[in-house]
Amino acid sequence: MSTALDPARARVASDTALLRAMYETMLRSREIDRVAGAADGHWHASEGEEAVLAACYCGLRDDDWVAPHYRGMLPAACARGADLRRLFAGLSGKTTSYSRGHYRSDVCAPVEHRMIGLYSGALGPTLEYATGAALAARLDGREAIAIAVFGDGTSSRGNAHEAINLAAVLKLPAVFVCQNNGFAISTPSASGVGARSVADRGAAYGIPGVAVDGNDVIALRAVLEVAIARARAGGGPTLVEARTYRVAGHLVADPAPYRSADEVAEWRSRDPIARLRSHLVGLGLLDDDADAALRARLRDEVDAAMAQAIADPDSGPEALAPGEVFAPARA
Repeated sequence: MSTALDPARARVASDTALLRAMYETMLRSREIDRVAGAADGHWHASEGEEAVLAACYCGLRDDDWVAPHYRGMLPAACARGADLRRLFAGLSGKTTSYSRGHYRSDVCAPVEHRMIGLYSGALGPTLEYATGAALAARLDGREAIAIAVFGDGTSSRGNAHEAINLAAVLKLPAVFVCQNNGFAISTPSASGVGARSVADRGAAYGIPGVAVDGNDVIALRAVLEVAIARARAGGGPTLVEARTYRVAGHLVADPAPYRSADEVAEWRSRDPIARLRSHLVGLGLLDDDADAALRARLRDEVDAAMAQAIADPDSGPEALAPGEVFAPARA
């Protein structure tokens, strides 16, 4: 894979449309964290990890499947074309949500956008679902791929190993991305991953394992483009470890006493949004005024979406009727 990375990075670094889409996704993610975190102390914020969300979910084909990490589910859904107001409605069981109030949208995003949720409520099965989606694409003769994104803690679950191993044996069109943010709730990844890194496990499966700076969206996207191309061409899956950091606590309400303030501050200095902004400014694609206008627009859009979702009606007994879960919701 290393011989293909330099050209891939050059392509990503000069792809104006992709760069703009990734920057907007990252900014929107932070605004979603601001609004959802203020409304719910149980919110799992993605601050500091936005490059992983942008690199994984922007620029995919409509028939590709994604199984997002729960940390970043809503920004992932937006990148896939979902409506933010309906996603916010899903946080509080509103009739206008994609599921009509049956489940939270930060756990299960809309299937109509080819998104795989945490249907069992447990981490790990999503990798199996993604492997199944990749197998379906193979059987249907399509060039679609499936991307599964998961945490460093999930990487040590038995069903994660089973899913990656099966995909490797069958050479399925899948990409497995470990969003290694340094912690499995409060357990440092160094204490929970037996191998030197998650990427090292690729050799055991007989597939490429690539570790990359998860705060460098261009580098990460370049690795993913090579992995996606390999999967579409029948070369099988790739295991990617995006090394980033969870700036926020596990939950908004988590004070995170298990790490130092200096450690958090050091990682804040590696802000992925600031890094991509510098690249865009260097290309002449962004200046201070345009950036301020973009941020203001996204802030207003997110605020308006949440306000409308809050005003939407709660679900009633009619939402429990059989067959209603996946029926199109009334916006």
